[in-house]
Amino acid sequence: SMKREGCRVSSWQTMRKFFLTPKGLLTLVLAALVAIAAPHDGLPVVLPGLTAAVIAAGLVDVVILRLRHPRWEFPSGAVLTGMIVAMVLSPFEPMWVPAVVSVIAVVSKYVIRTKAANIFNPAGLALVISYYAFNTGQSWWGALPELAPWAIAALFVTGIFITDRVNKMPLVLAFLGAYFALFTATAFVADPTRLVEIFRAPDLHAVLYFAFFMLTDPPTAPIKYRDQVICGVLVAVVSYALFETVGVVYYLLAGLLVGNVWEAWRRVRFKKQHARAPLAPSPASR
Repeated sequence: SMKREGCRVSSWQTMRKFFLTPKGLLTLVLAALVAIAAPHDGLPVVLPGLTAAVIAAGLVDVVILRLRHPRWEFPSGAVLTGMIVAMVLSPFEPMWVPAVVSVIAVVSKYVIRTKAANIFNPAGLALVISYYAFNTGQSWWGALPELAPWAIAALFVTGIFITDRVNKMPLVLAFLGAYFALFTATAFVADPTRLVEIFRAPDLHAVLYFAFFMLTDPPTAPIKYRDQVICGVLVAVVSYALFETVGVVYYLLAGLLVGNVWEAWRRVRFKKQHARAPLAPSPASR
């Protein structure tokens, strides 16, 4: 009985610690957004794809983690990836689509990487691949685009909270500032009616969800504030350019992938420069 009680206390403490971490907090935030969006879109429509994505991603990652480490580990990152994939894809896709896309996302973390970390945001890369492989649609239903105006306030507050917790505020502000500045400037020199959608639902909701929950992914986002600003502006410029030139539906995700490549290149370059830097002479040798 005492042993059982001790196990319960230990499990509770472990769960509590997890949900206080950035990953745990993001899990709670995304779950809250799902709870708000799902009743409106219809539970029978939303839940099958969401469940399939999370389970498929989790199962694949838990096996990979076990092969790489001596103990079983909870696939927290894969659960988040599965949630994001499902919340971006159209809920009307067959169940196997979000499941397969989530598996592609998880596997990409281990295949496309430098020595330090994965290069691409897993969900972002898999969603772009799925567009060509399965002709998927994107509704960004998890960003609450079809709900009352208060919904965008919920998205904004939770997004700011997570962004602050992962210390990526300069990245988000630089991206959103450059993104909306570019489209606003274009509205003065081109047909503004063509750009109205950028400032309205669902596009407005999608860009906020993207900035708060995908752009800020710690393994693929810069740490230093200066690098965050550069990366944020780069992602905004590429996203804007793709929207204006080819108009692909995944213009935000493509911008993110370019930003990921830049950050991976910057990290590798920094390490090489650091490795080549001459060691400072010790006081005894001076």
